[in-house]
Amino acid sequence: MSLIRPFAGLRPLPERANEVVAPPYDVLNSEEARERAAGRPWSFLHISKAEIDLPEGTDPYDPAVYARAAENLERMLQAGILKRDPKPVYYVYRLTMGDHSQTGLVAAASVAEYDRNRIRKHEFTRPAKEDDRVRQIEALNAQTGPVLLAYRAQPEVDQLIESVTSSPPEYDLEADDGVRHTLWVVDDEQLIRRLTEAFDRMDAIYIADGHHRSAAASRVAASLNRGPDAMSSYFLSVIFPHDQMKILDYNRVVKDLNGLGKEELLQRIGESFDIRQEQQPVSPARPGEFGMYLDGHWYRLNIHPELVPEDPVARLDVSLLADHLLRPLLGIEDPRTDPRIDFVGGIRGLGELEKRVDSGEMALAFSMYPTSMDDLMAVADADEVMPPKSTWFEPKLADGLVSHVLD
Repeated sequence: MSLIRPFAGLRPLPERANEVVAPPYDVLNSEEARERAAGRPWSFLHISKAEIDLPEGTDPYDPAVYARAAENLERMLQAGILKRDPKPVYYVYRLTMGDHSQTGLVAAASVAEYDRNRIRKHEFTRPAKEDDRVRQIEALNAQTGPVLLAYRAQPEVDQLIESVTSSPPEYDLEADDGVRHTLWVVDDEQLIRRLTEAFDRMDAIYIADGHHRSAAASRVAASLNRGPDAMSSYFLSVIFPHDQMKILDYNRVVKDLNGLGKEELLQRIGESFDIRQEQQPVSPARPGEFGMYLDGHWYRLNIHPELVPEDPVARLDVSLLADHLLRPLLGIEDPRTDPRIDFVGGIRGLGELEKRVDSGEMALAFSMYPTSMDDLMAVADADEVMPPKSTWFEPKLADGLVSHVLD
């Protein structure tokens, strides 16, 4: 059984791609999606966030939302906006954001290999979000949101993928956020075979983002039980070499000081961290270093080296901050559920941290050094789970560029 396989993708006509392609379903709330899709009848948000076509206030998990998504997909098919490729192919997908570029392979990834942990995980999933993706896949008979995967960079595979990009792309478009999406179709049978064989030789590939989508695909495959070779036994994925992927900082803001005064808090932080006040916002330069914004001032915190363990989860910066500051000093036992903590993606910049604190909404903020892909893969290889909000991947994959039909 192959780790990945080609598939007959469902995608927009090249001349309509700009009208279709949309941000991922999980980066916009319903109101933002409604605004983004206004005046754009073919936006994929009408499928991925179909509550925008129902009365305001409709629960995104209402059965009517999934039914409307299926209706909207059928409408786009009937109008000829979307077409399905006549035979199974791969696609090469390049994301460009500023001076950063990453080029990977769009493929159908094996549910069986996911179930046996050859496609490795590093996060828990939440039942409600998993159920949502199951209902969406079942309603559409398709997976429309790709799972972001990574493989340990290998020159042979990288070169095979890169070789495709010397020919003209099928799509080359810039989204509203300035991210450029470029896609090539790989229909050469020999190249398809070489790519399949190259991935089959890999010990593992890794989920970077999309744990709920992959878990839902596994549940749907088990429910349909069409056999290991059925297309329903594979899920939509985009696989990049690990050394091209970009993880941004995932910062923290906290509502109060847990009853401590400023000076007492600083004194107690000094028991585990070296502290230095800075004149400028602190963007940590290395693992074990943190920025803290408190009472209009920035501080640079460096954890005492003897407190950094060997364990692949406990040594993560998000764990070090939780274990030596957030939990013992600020009383945040579970960042998944504690309403006193919030998380700010690094794409928003350090100014967003200052804004949240200066407004009085939050009492202090922490800037983080980004988790590395090597750390992510080490956690997954150890069959461990990363703390919540450990990674923020940019740029984001688009929805609607290629979808995977289950039959």
